[in-house]
Amino acid sequence: MSASPANSSSSPPISSEHLCAHCGSSVVQIKYVTRSFGKAAALLVIEAIPMYSCPDCGEPYFSARTLHEIERIKAFRKSVAVCRQVPVASFQPAAA
Repeated sequence: MSASPANSSSSPPISSEHLCAHCGSSVVQIKYVTRSFGKAAALLVIEAIPMYSCPDCGEPYFSARTLHEIERIKAFRKSVAVCRQVPVASFQPAAA
């Protein structure tokens, strides 16, 4: 599974309902990210995935409910996804 973060310009909302799964902090931010799964013809990009992010320990994580929904989207990709053309580039280090 490859992952690519989304760009976000606004401050993420803060959730007081959840504790950080890693350090127990009561201040957890909810960010909406984009992730890619698979590659080439099997590539699937899922946008606006809610991800918890702890400002205290810095750990990002997804809830079990979100992970189940990601798996559902992957399983039913043909009925829930729309096709878009996107530019793709391969990383090549610059010559020294």
